[in-house]
Amino acid sequence: MKRKYLWLSVLVFIALLFSVPAYHLLKTKSKETGLPARVPKGYSDDASKLNQTAIDTLIKVETDSAALIKQLRELLQYARQNDLKVSLAGAKHSMGGHTLFPGGIVVNMLPYKHMYLDTLRNILHIGSGALWEDALYFLDQYGRSVAIMQAFSSFSVGGSLSVNGHGWQKDVPPLASSVKAFTLMNADGKILNCSRDENEELFDLVLGGYGLFGIILDVELHVVRNQALRYKYVAVSAKNYLDYYKKMIRENPNVDLVFGRLRISGKGFLDEAILNYFERTSEAIPPMTPKEDQQLESSRLVFRSSVNSEYGKRLRWDLERGMNKLNLNTVFSRNELLNDPVSMIENKDSNSTDILHEYFIPVRNFNAYLGAIKPILKASRIDLLNITIRAVQTDIDSYLNYAREPVFGFVYLFNQLKTPEDEEAMRELTNALTDIAIQLDGTFYLPYRLHVSPNKMRMAYPKADAFFALKRKYDPEERFDNLFYEHYR
Repeated sequence: MKRKYLWLSVLVFIALLFSVPAYHLLKTKSKETGLPARVPKGYSDDASKLNQTAIDTLIKVETDSAALIKQLRELLQYARQNDLKVSLAGAKHSMGGHTLFPGGIVVNMLPYKHMYLDTLRNILHIGSGALWEDALYFLDQYGRSVAIMQAFSSFSVGGSLSVNGHGWQKDVPPLASSVKAFTLMNADGKILNCSRDENEELFDLVLGGYGLFGIILDVELHVVRNQALRYKYVAVSAKNYLDYYKKMIRENPNVDLVFGRLRISGKGFLDEAILNYFERTSEAIPPMTPKEDQQLESSRLVFRSSVNSEYGKRLRWDLERGMNKLNLNTVFSRNELLNDPVSMIENKDSNSTDILHEYFIPVRNFNAYLGAIKPILKASRIDLLNITIRAVQTDIDSYLNYAREPVFGFVYLFNQLKTPEDEEAMRELTNALTDIAIQLDGTFYLPYRLHVSPNKMRMAYPKADAFFALKRKYDPEERFDNLFYEHYR
């Protein structure tokens, strides 16, 4: 009889063990208010959902190259005749009005996404409006892969070049280093070839130039071979992250992709980390298949369950640790790993928005940075959802470069209510984190909210004044404009 009740107790315990997380996830789902209302006609916004701006016109470009060139030249002539500003947009994942100007023209480049692969030189010719997921599916047919790209595949190529994105490819510089050349239409409608040998200064300015120098049309990107990659991970103390990175990653020639994750819950807050990496293997490359909607929704719901919930944050950490163990030594294709849509973490609560921050800290100051940010994050009312760590090598291409020596990029995601109180709290948090980065010879990434003063921006980017002077040299009428330029110039 005692044994019978013992088994009953075990079953009840198991049921409770699984029912509590299930209840929490269902509760998260039920609290979602649905996607934010569509932006009204005559307005545009960006990923922040805080920059709704009245505009003159939204133009979707042509797909054919000749028709596109004719259309854009006529648009620029119209803008000049009517003294209108022109802003450029792709997937609009920036958060500081980089694709917007009040009363201006917004050019939607997404339809321009042709592709051609030069298999002899391993060069992908691609329209700037193409998404990275388009490129991955196209290259997969040829056994090739994107050399460098950001963590999500639902960004546009032109947008990524304009912010000079960085990825989780092992120890490489930002995206600019993989660009062979591109064509640029300037404010006069002239098409310029830009590379390291032709219009070199413009090449450097446009990569990380936030759409201020012209319209990127056709891009040539270096590509690499698609690979079969075996998943590995190690759980480490955050203070020992550098030692493990050197041993497990930097000294391991087989590692291709790598990222770290910091614990943001409980007693282990910023004290624990997971180093995730993928090693090349000679096994057959698995086919690249679209991720199932159910799989994406499950991942999304676990992520969203951590919003304003210490229990949810612990649950997500524990579930990720469990999945790490299950996936250990699993073989993936490189293209499959790179093809993650941003919908995996999508916020479906119209009362709040998710805001990214990124800070680039010299390797030598890694541990000092960890110690400095902990009290700031704990004191803030803004809800921290995630911190990912990526290594970025020195950038010698972009004029306004954020990696002037080898750095670790700390990528934060916060959830913020759409209230004046949270907006002010976010401003305070941004400046506190920016101050720490600058004190430790680091920089902050510029595609995000405009909460930092122009003077402080120049402390992180000492070439900023020269950058803006060159903007006026190449675009004297300042035809290409956006909220980012208006704030920092």
